[in-house]
Amino acid sequence: MERSLSMELVRVTEAAALASARWMGRGVKDEADDAATTAMRTVFDTIPMQGTVVIGEGEMDEAPMLYIGEKLGSGEGPGVDVAVDPLEGTEIVAQGTWNALAVIAIADKGTLLHAPDMYMDKIAVGPEAVGKIDINAPVIDNLRAVAKAKNKEVEDLVVTVLDRERHAQLIQDIRDAGARIKLIPNGDVAAAINTAFEDTGVDILLGSGGAPEGVIAAAALKCLGGEMQGKLVPSNDEEVLRCKKMGITDLDQVFYMNDFCSGDDAIFAATGVTDGELLKGVQFKGSKATTQTVVMRAKSGTVRFIDGAHSLQKKPNLVIK
Repeated sequence: MERSLSMELVRVTEAAALASARWMGRGVKDEADDAATTAMRTVFDTIPMQGTVVIGEGEMDEAPMLYIGEKLGSGEGPGVDVAVDPLEGTEIVAQGTWNALAVIAIADKGTLLHAPDMYMDKIAVGPEAVGKIDINAPVIDNLRAVAKAKNKEVEDLVVTVLDRERHAQLIQDIRDAGARIKLIPNGDVAAAINTAFEDTGVDILLGSGGAPEGVIAAAALKCLGGEMQGKLVPSNDEEVLRCKKMGITDLDQVFYMNDFCSGDDAIFAATGVTDGELLKGVQFKGSKATTQTVVMRAKSGTVRFIDGAHSLQKKPNLVIK
């Protein structure tokens, strides 16, 4: 892939964040998501690549744009797989809480997992604990392994878990082990990424969330040198059939980093929509706006934080071709 695509993707996530941030705290998640999706799709037309959406807003008959299989880019440049979540945390924006992001990951064509839209059990850690986790192991074993890898006691660890009824036993197991828990209402992509940054104070992500989001998070962790493992959790016969159509007959199959992203390169970009541990959210003042974005590339290991200052008068549609 062209390294210049890194900065091009920043433009994509900035546009989505700027568009959706206007809806923060207004209680309307669909409008925020539509704004992010439309802005992201508009900027994609200017990007010099031949992209195909493998993780997006749904199947062709479910989404008007950024649907699975949609072609993106100018039609020139490298062929890439595209995984997008124009607004990771629609409910977060609606309520005005923490860690909403506009995110995108790309990788060489044919290398990103085409994950079905269903739940996936996940475990994610940063670079220090790579090779030390096992999604099939008891919670206490994983916590002890991560603590040892990070030169901490189990009691020092912070575990991020989505605040869901289905996680009641998991939460109890973590508490019984003595670790600390950060319960989050939504946004496990941000939570997975946070495990790779010391300043966030997060050591490990556990629990189930969307499988498509798992692919996006894994691409980010590939860039950061971290690790994710996952297992699909179909909830009905239709989802079991969807797995079989993907060639997944063993529902206990563990997906490792090379399954999520089989190539040696990936680029990930995320712009904060609301404030979070890693990124500041969009701020507006009159005709100006500011954004904060992280962009990273697996091949080079480069991670950049970019503060953007935008003139909304000169760029009213969030894009200049």
